[in-house]
Amino acid sequence: MAAKRVLITQSNYIPWKGYFDAIASVDEVVLLDTVQFTKRDWRNRNRIKTPNRTMWLTIPVRMAGNYTQLVNETRVADANWAEQHWKTLLFAYGRSPHFVSHKDVFEHYYRHCQMESLSIINEELIRIVCEVLGIMTLKA
Repeated sequence: MAAKRVLITQSNYIPWKGYFDAIASVDEVVLLDTVQFTKRDWRNRNRIKTPNRTMWLTIPVRMAGNYTQLVNETRVADANWAEQHWKTLLFAYGRSPHFVSHKDVFEHYYRHCQMESLSIINEELIRIVCEVLGIMTLKA
């Protein structure tokens, strides 16, 4: 019986290329979300390059008085975040050579994102990127 390669990792918002390389290199992925949510971390934000500068995209989350909450307990504080993020991504990358070939799938995600759970938001976006990249490790 062959050994199974498993990646256990926390979800991130818009992960970097190496994150997807790691997912592609294993047989199974476990997204660990039963750990403490950390403020000012990659769970709910990331930086992108725009034509003028580097910019943070942050999903606003509810934290008031609940500093020990788990990632899977973390909820969105403002439902308008997805529309704002989509507009920023469109502005930053709309003229990029390969943007048009993937625009529809990401536009659909951002325009229809109604999820309140940060963990589910991240997982869904990671699954979409895996599908776009042809990575079959992370199955629904």
